[in-house]
Amino acid sequence: MREAIFLIALGSVNGGLALRIMEPMLPRLATQFGTSISATAMVITAFAVGYAGGQLLHGPIGDRFGKLRVVTICLLGAAAASLGCALAQGVASLATLRFVAAVFASASTVLGLAYIGDRVPIAERQPVVARFVGGTIIGQALGPLAGGLFTDLIGWRGTFVVVAAVFAVVSSILFLRTRGQWAGAARAPSGGNPFAVYVRVLALPRVRLVVSTGFADGFLFFGAYSFLGAFLKLKFDLSLTAIGAILAGFGVGGVLYTLVVRRLLVSLGQRGLVLWGGAICCIAYATIALSPTWVLAIPCTVALGFSFFMLHNTGQTKATEMAPQARGAGVSVYTSAWSLGQAAGVAAMGLAVSFVDYAPAIIGFGLGFLALGAWMRANLDRLS
Repeated sequence: MREAIFLIALGSVNGGLALRIMEPMLPRLATQFGTSISATAMVITAFAVGYAGGQLLHGPIGDRFGKLRVVTICLLGAAAASLGCALAQGVASLATLRFVAAVFASASTVLGLAYIGDRVPIAERQPVVARFVGGTIIGQALGPLAGGLFTDLIGWRGTFVVVAAVFAVVSSILFLRTRGQWAGAARAPSGGNPFAVYVRVLALPRVRLVVSTGFADGFLFFGAYSFLGAFLKLKFDLSLTAIGAILAGFGVGGVLYTLVVRRLLVSLGQRGLVLWGGAICCIAYATIALSPTWVLAIPCTVALGFSFFMLHNTGQTKATEMAPQARGAGVSVYTSAWSLGQAAGVAAMGLAVSFVDYAPAIIGFGLGFLALGAWMRANLDRLS
């Protein structure tokens, strides 16, 4: 079991890396394809949309055919699509192949969480979920660095070959090590539309509550966080490199959380985690918004990463248990709602900034995250 979780986590790490690897490539791609950076940025959007949408596909398929089987096949598909990216001859074809790669790559995250839910007892699950998600965080944190480094060393096409090779190697090892478990994990078809399971899952009040908290935490946290870079640039006129380094503190905070989550659960419990997560997040956002110096943004972004996962990791753990008879579909609904919440939060924050400026909007979203933590603390039994 541990080996399988580790291998799926490696696939998730590479998926997170693939998500962020494009950012440093954009100027070179724009030059090679003779287009603007803004137009080239569609290759990033395509991956994000494919990653979010693919999660809804994998849940029922993983429940039907077995999670390890589906992850193994999808990682091979991600390898093939990533190799296709290396051969792309234009922005449109590259964006299309990035979309396909994202649909396949998203299987490792959503089905990895569902597999943990199947195999790890609920009393031990939250630290395992935290470490698993920590892998994705590391991948996303290293993505821009890896993209810039490999693009300078071997070019953008060679970079996609490396990404494809990692997907292929992980898929091959998963096949060799877990092939014997595939048949036992598959379920007999229940007849009808396999995606009708979403209707049954969402009919459960507990599922709707957990999914709503996932939407809310994505909306409130990333609505504000997505605009921190613009705020720091406008207020302090920092270089983009400095802003990127400051914002990388989120990943540092997330990794720190994975190292101490077990001790936090013992000392605070889940109720304490969600409440303190909301409170620390609110304080960090307010400090960034009101600080006369950019230096305080460095520890605050680390605190934001740490506090976000205090609350979000608790919600993720609840999502793995809210629909045990259709765990893959349940986790898919949760992760898709969370992704949708991020997109909606960014749009809402954009409107808020146009009316009340950056600092009040950032503080307002931070207060909303605190309110969410307080609500989850008071209603944790309803989420279980």
